Amino acid sequence: MIRLTKKLLFAIEAVLDIAYNGGTVPVRSAEITARQGIPRRYLEPVLQELVRDQILVGIRGPSGGYRLARERRRISLGDIVRSVRELETGEDPIEDPAGSPLSHQVVRPLWRELEEEAMHRLDALTLDDLCGRALRAGISGRVAQGGDFDI
Repeated sequence: MIRLTKKLLFAIEAVLDIAYNGGTVPVRSAEITARQGIPRRYLEPVLQELVRDQILVGIRGPSGGYRLARERRRISLGDIVRSVRELETGEDPIEDPAGSPLSHQVVRPLWRELEEEAMHRLDALTLDDLCGRALRAGISGRVAQGGDFDI
């Protein structure tokens, strides 16, 4: 089930920050924390999961940080949602065997359909789309300064 949790919101903001401000230069988690106000205790596990799912690449060393694993037009919001979903530990109420026939035969199937529609929409939105929205909103960043982000 898609739930807008802090982890999911922070993951989207962090990956968008990397896409909007990084380019080929790694972005340090401290920079993301400073720009986005994301607490580090939330950010680090999310970034690690995004690296495991090959959305980000972690670069070690003094000039290390994170950069996109693919071109921003090839990373969708759906990719990020699926990655962060793996970190969620709560039970999915849709999978709970308890419930009435109305729940199992009407409400839950409807909810699954809505979730599928939402995932199609999220899969259609890329980081490139979000960078364009940020640019049109006048948010400063490397994209706004004419930086090239193709990897």
